[in-house]
Amino acid sequence: MAAAASLTEPHVLAHTKSHLFPDDEGDSYVVADTQFAQDRWVDDRPIDAGTKSRLAPFNHVRVGSGYPDLVGVRRLDPEYLAVERLGEEPPLVVVEAKGRGSGGVDVERGVIQAYDRLNEANVAFVSAPADAITATDRTLARQLNVGVLGVDADGSIAVLERPRVVGNRTADEATAIRFQASAQGVADRNFSLNHPKNYLAVPLSMAGGRDHREAIEAHVVSAVDGAIEGAAFLGLIEERGPDYRLTPLGEEVVRFGLREYPSLDDALATFEQWQRSRKRFLDVAPRWGQLARRVVFDYPATELLVTELQTMHDDGLANPSLVEIVEWLHGQHPTFTVELFLRGDEDVRERALTDDGRLRTPVLEEGASYHSPTVFQLKAMLFHAGILTERGSEPANLDPRDDEWALCEPLARRR
Repeated sequence: MAAAASLTEPHVLAHTKSHLFPDDEGDSYVVADTQFAQDRWVDDRPIDAGTKSRLAPFNHVRVGSGYPDLVGVRRLDPEYLAVERLGEEPPLVVVEAKGRGSGGVDVERGVIQAYDRLNEANVAFVSAPADAITATDRTLARQLNVGVLGVDADGSIAVLERPRVVGNRTADEATAIRFQASAQGVADRNFSLNHPKNYLAVPLSMAGGRDHREAIEAHVVSAVDGAIEGAAFLGLIEERGPDYRLTPLGEEVVRFGLREYPSLDDALATFEQWQRSRKRFLDVAPRWGQLARRVVFDYPATELLVTELQTMHDDGLANPSLVEIVEWLHGQHPTFTVELFLRGDEDVRERALTDDGRLRTPVLEEGASYHSPTVFQLKAMLFHAGILTERGSEPANLDPRDDEWALCEPLARRR
């Protein structure tokens, strides 16, 4: 009985996450709502550190008219769905959890909340202590296409109702979670090299007639794995089983090389002159720099950053600091801003976000709060491509109050 009584909402959600989103699953990403990052639950019960660690990272993601307890992207196992998922894109999954507290377990309310999320999610579940779920709750969920997960005291889960996958369009906020689950998301990934030339060379090497790893090491950079991973991060190549293939963007890089040089080997040999160069790539190699600008601008975060920096310039803030741009972006695109800039560590998100998803400025003033792939590597590439005025810095060497994010060529004030 005591164990069953311990199934508060945070515990129910943690068990649910462990089953729906296993830690070793690739091409997936999930966040718990920021209310679970706090020290105490709504009825003033403490949330133990182990539960918070299992639920991290945290974000406040709007789906439908509210904020689900769990939002993620993953190809669900067949046992959770009424029909097999069709199509290549994994579904956006939301969970509303209900647990024991000072009152009863309102499973019916959880079903209604989960149903509301289906306006924008592909799959919705309600998760609750198994012995609190009634036949009426299950009937309602079945009618509304909401999955029902019963959680036992030992953490095991029974799938009581299986939902169908629906094809709803993902809203702007939930798109940030899809971004993180993709090959281009910054969660648990990195541009390990901060010069775009290293990534432009990868499609050239793969389209050539010799061993591509050997070509990269001979002409471009010794960190071959980092170059390949970064090329995938930028969308120049994509995994296909054990190998990679060029994307349409990668094919354009190859066409550029063939237009500019007699052969792809000649194009790759040109890269030797830029090894260990710290000068802006657009200045030392203008045509390659323009190509790099095209590639970097295709990265999902770049257009958002450029658009908002232009708007800030229009409003009189021409040289914003990192703190200023994060606060500005969060007002327009809160979920995407948190995922792009703030590290997913439990401690960082807990301190940086209130339970309703607002930012705490003092935490933004700490360099260690930020994702290195964004504030160091991505910013360095935006510098080399002639988009930003300053290169990036490692979080350990970063003062966010003085780190400038400004456009090289802002447009005149719009009328």
